[in-house]
Amino acid sequence: MAGRKVLIVYAHQEPNSFNGSLKTVAVEELSKQGCSVTVSDLYAMQFEPRATRNDIVGCLHNSNEFNYAVEMTEAYKKGCLSNDLIEEQKKVQEADLLIFQFPLYWFSMPAIMKGWMDRVLVQGFAHDFPNCYDSGLLKNKLAMFSFTTGGTEEMYAKGSMSGDIRYILWPMQHGIMHFCGVKVLEPHICFAPEYVSEGKRKEMLTAWAQRLKTLWKEEPINCTPEWYFN
Repeated sequence: MAGRKVLIVYAHQEPNSFNGSLKTVAVEELSKQGCSVTVSDLYAMQFEPRATRNDIVGCLHNSNEFNYAVEMTEAYKKGCLSNDLIEEQKKVQEADLLIFQFPLYWFSMPAIMKGWMDRVLVQGFAHDFPNCYDSGLLKNKLAMFSFTTGGTEEMYAKGSMSGDIRYILWPMQHGIMHFCGVKVLEPHICFAPEYVSEGKRKEMLTAWAQRLKTLWKEEPINCTPEWYFN
């Protein structure tokens, strides 16, 4: 939809990967719609995933005992976060939609993307208890997780050895995005692209492009435990 702003947080080492193709399709399709699309390519940026004292510029709130969460909250209030975090927070603040594009690693997102979550979504910016979940500070935004798996769809079905794929989404969608007030769209999952034919991979990319055409008409999921575990 023309005028909307989208931030794609992308985590893959190889531009020519299938994840890279999914990211490119999203940029192209959303741009065609008149959206302003920004990409945070975490590996290309050499984004620092570690949460350390370097995230705070200037004096610490308590120099005797370092507490990362407390120090980050105080630094945000004072405008004393490191420049890389200020830039990412500005991108988030301006975005109507956040798309997280990544390969599933060990039932979760890659460490570099988890580090982005840890460092960027600080208290005071994204949440500030009791302002969390439906009253989180990012409550006017949408988010979607678009990712690839190594296993087939059957391997992530209810009753399978891996369990329902929705179990895996609970900490990412509910524990991070919904906690910050973000409304979450149905995830887009490409199962085992590495083990299917080139024709099937092209079908996956076409399906992604088609979904993006009507994305703004979608309703967010019901962010309750029932969506994940029933």
